[in-house]
Amino acid sequence: MAETKSTANSVQENKLNSMISLLAPIVCVLAGYIIWRFILGAGSNFNVGSENSGFWPEREGPKTALSKMYLGGIIVPILIGTFLTMITFVVERYMTIKKANGTGSNADFVRKVQFHLANKNVDAALAECDKQKGSVGNVMKAGLRRYKEMITDNQLSTEQKVMAIQKEVEEATSLELPMLEKNLVFLSTIASIATLMGLLGTVLGMIRSFSALGEDSGGGAAASKLSVGISEALYNTALGIGTSAFAIVFYNIFTTKIDGITYGIDESGFTLTQSFASQYK
Repeated sequence: MAETKSTANSVQENKLNSMISLLAPIVCVLAGYIIWRFILGAGSNFNVGSENSGFWPEREGPKTALSKMYLGGIIVPILIGTFLTMITFVVERYMTIKKANGTGSNADFVRKVQFHLANKNVDAALAECDKQKGSVGNVMKAGLRRYKEMITDNQLSTEQKVMAIQKEVEEATSLELPMLEKNLVFLSTIASIATLMGLLGTVLGMIRSFSALGEDSGGGAAASKLSVGISEALYNTALGIGTSAFAIVFYNIFTTKIDGITYGIDESGFTLTQSFASQYK
């Protein structure tokens, strides 16, 4: 009964996490528009265009470096939203992976479990799992419970018992690994498309600049406007490249940490099967 409740809670938690994962990018893009429109694009930040009405009001003469970013165009709020999305999932993955790492070193934890199993003290090994927690601790605990059951089982052969322990470890691993890898797809996607979105914004900005140049026959003044327009358009590229670079760095950091946890899980499974095979022939 308790196991059924635990499974139901896990299903509800997964549904909630999936819903949050879908809503987070939308909320971040909306927040990006609010920052772009009402903070960077506030009328007080410009010499011309003090009105604050409309979806994309015209502004000229930015007073600060940040307010120049507003003039980069409508792709800028999307890029800001993309950056906020990246930050959101970096924080979320950091918290999840930190929890999955457990309370101490996984290598030390596995050695302690090996020591207790060598002394045939399964209860002490289970107590170590309760202290360690995390993904490795959870997998080891599931395997140890089956390990303890197999010790008193008189019907199965040693090989069948080892296979039963291994199967339990594999099932526990299949529940832990998706949690570790979840939402990394957002970071990998942002790493791929942020630069392209920045280049798109730059191209659109340069199209506007050259169109204005074609309509203006003011010579030096037109060239000055063109250079200003290009510099504003390049804010898109800067935002896109910066967001992509951060996403790549954190994606690689998290995948490295996940590989370490996966190695610990594999080592825990090997420890249980080898220990049982040698201790209870």
